[in-house]
Amino acid sequence: MTPASEQGRFKQVKGTLERMALLITGGAGYIGSHMAYACLDCGLPTVVVDDLSNSLPDFLPKEAAFYRGDVADRALLERIFAAHSIDCIVHFAGSVLVPESVDNPLKYYKNNTGKTQGLLVTAIVAGIKRFIFSSTAAVYGAPGSSPIPETAEPAPLSPYGNSKLMSETMIRDAAAAHGLSFGILRYFNVAGADPKMRTGQSSPNATHLIKVASQAAHGQRNRLEIFGSDYPTPDGTCVRDYIHVSDLAAAHVLAVEHLAAGGGSFTANCGYGQGFSVKEVIAVVKKVTGKDFPVMETPRRVGDPPSLVAEAGRIRRLLGWVPQHNSLEQIVKHAFAWEGYLASLQKCTAAAS
Repeated sequence: MTPASEQGRFKQVKGTLERMALLITGGAGYIGSHMAYACLDCGLPTVVVDDLSNSLPDFLPKEAAFYRGDVADRALLERIFAAHSIDCIVHFAGSVLVPESVDNPLKYYKNNTGKTQGLLVTAIVAGIKRFIFSSTAAVYGAPGSSPIPETAEPAPLSPYGNSKLMSETMIRDAAAAHGLSFGILRYFNVAGADPKMRTGQSSPNATHLIKVASQAAHGQRNRLEIFGSDYPTPDGTCVRDYIHVSDLAAAHVLAVEHLAAGGGSFTANCGYGQGFSVKEVIAVVKKVTGKDFPVMETPRRVGDPPSLVAEAGRIRRLLGWVPQHNSLEQIVKHAFAWEGYLASLQKCTAAAS
């Protein structure tokens, strides 16, 4: 799709979406806040609910209506649905750390599976017919082929992946029983930050490689750890498909438009179809930032598959999605800039206090 036709498509999206109201759960988080800006950029009235357990409201757009609370709070959701006439839910809220899920699996089945079930019940009772779910490539486990198509048999290696796969199953079953239209988007490795520096990855316990490497490049960490260098990959480190968070948000906007226009339910990978090893990412971070930092090899983490690379043709064909930031260098550039911006905000806050 050419830039001109892409612009035309977004005009069509805007026309469709202006007649809708959207609820973003977990909308103060990393991906959710980017989605809030993407929706408001194309004129979609947006409501955010977030319990702020692992996020900050500081980087939400002022135009978004914000409610602090839990997606399992039925009374809160009923008030939101009544006040804003919600037509579609985009569900990001949940827990996302693979190692933590291994240590504390019940937290993940509660936050990711149990609360999704509660949200679905409340939404169906309220008559909401469209639901978009934030899923993950972790549902695939360690597939034997690469790139990974959506038809690959799921085989999660972690409670995190299992909790998301269980939620996918619930959504499909609820759709069959109650006429729900859904989009399930399976993310590969999301990274980067809003090019306008309106929002980015600000979770205090984030473990994303590019964020952590950017912090190391800024001198905010004394070293970077590589978790395992004996995988069956070309250089022994894990290979991942990195997708810019703004491209991911754009895919969600198109998914909302697709369902609003009467399009069928779908499951689609969100990635670029190109993999980079941990060592390759570190080399790009050092090149883009011009900074060197210590790197230490440590044992593998439980739940990390050797390679996850998307077969990403379906989302392009179905939604007309055309990535605008398909460059590891650009992803790193924006992530590094965001860490610098966060550091400057913290200095200003400290100086003012």
